[in-house]
Amino acid sequence: MIRRRTLLTFAGAGGAALTVPGAAAAHAAPAPAAAGGAGPGPVDLPGPTVRRPVGTLSLRLVDRHRRDPFAPVPGPRELMVQLWYPATGTAGRARAAYTTARVAAVLDRSAFLDPGTLGRLRPTARVAAPPVPGTLPLLLLGHGRKGGRSNCTALAEELAAHGYLVAALDHTYDAAAVEFPDGRVVLSALEDEPADWDAAERREIAVRTADLRFVATELTTGRTVRRQAGLPCADPARIGVLGHSMGGAAAAEAVRQDRRFAAGLDLDGGLFGSPVPDEGLDRPFLLLTALDDHDTWRRWREHQRGWGRHLRQGGSGHLSFTDLPHAAGPGRVAEHLPPEVCAQLFGAIAPERATELARTYVRAYFDRFLRGRPTPLLNAPSPRHPEISFVWSRG
Repeated sequence: MIRRRTLLTFAGAGGAALTVPGAAAAHAAPAPAAAGGAGPGPVDLPGPTVRRPVGTLSLRLVDRHRRDPFAPVPGPRELMVQLWYPATGTAGRARAAYTTARVAAVLDRSAFLDPGTLGRLRPTARVAAPPVPGTLPLLLLGHGRKGGRSNCTALAEELAAHGYLVAALDHTYDAAAVEFPDGRVVLSALEDEPADWDAAERREIAVRTADLRFVATELTTGRTVRRQAGLPCADPARIGVLGHSMGGAAAAEAVRQDRRFAAGLDLDGGLFGSPVPDEGLDRPFLLLTALDDHDTWRRWREHQRGWGRHLRQGGSGHLSFTDLPHAAGPGRVAEHLPPEVCAQLFGAIAPERATELARTYVRAYFDRFLRGRPTPLLNAPSPRHPEISFVWSRG
């Protein structure tokens, strides 16, 4: 059984915190594919729901005003950030890989997938496609503890196709693996089971929040934008922040600390590591969760001052808000983990439906608060989306 605290802080199924008897051995020697079964071909992620080209590119950003607290050798904080954005066209542009081969190998192991699984996932976006002119609302996207910036690619591509600039961060030394342009691969330095979870989470959330604030500055007013031609332009007056698991907790703290963030969203993350549960927020915040409830969510609801919603996505697991359900079948997760663990991670909902629901509600939320487009979808249950129940609402 996975402890609730672990479930709400980890993005992947791997690591000692999620060790299950027999699982590691099964993953080390996966059973051969069934005779006559489908070969290891590409696995297409769901494409955006509108026929608009999407571009993507990755940036290395260095915060020279901040020392990295996790680095073994003192130095400035160094990050990799991936952008998705609406493009004017994709002619001559290569289809993006899901992640680099070396990072994919680490994530395959940590998620109990057959080796090579994530390398088979195919996004829609094209590398360095020319961005549409003008400024775009900016969404900062955070991964779960020991996850990675590619974890919510299908969601990011959908938001980009609908006119957002999405910037997903790899939180270095937190993410399972980060590969930099010079070929360095930095693995996670986080303890699987900290002796003091509260202290560890406070530290991790503080670093993540500083990362989010730095990237927002770089993409709106920093040297990164001024020096590099071909980058999409972010609107400094329309910035939202969201994340899965621990990324959702960091999104909440970022809203609390920085008034540039107009709205925040948490995908099934316990609100650990910050004062948010006991102070609330004065700006909009949405919880979209798989679990029925959690102590930090109840406390947040009691103290939230701005617009707020807590919606539950029935039939889902903790990873249903990521791309991993699309990899679970091809990667034969069910052969490597006990059924009860798979149920907690993936639920019973079909991957395509889980992606559709997350895309629908995330976009509706940010359309309302960054674009001024009200929708009844956020006011009451919808017969078109019966899996979504309203746990709580304010405003």
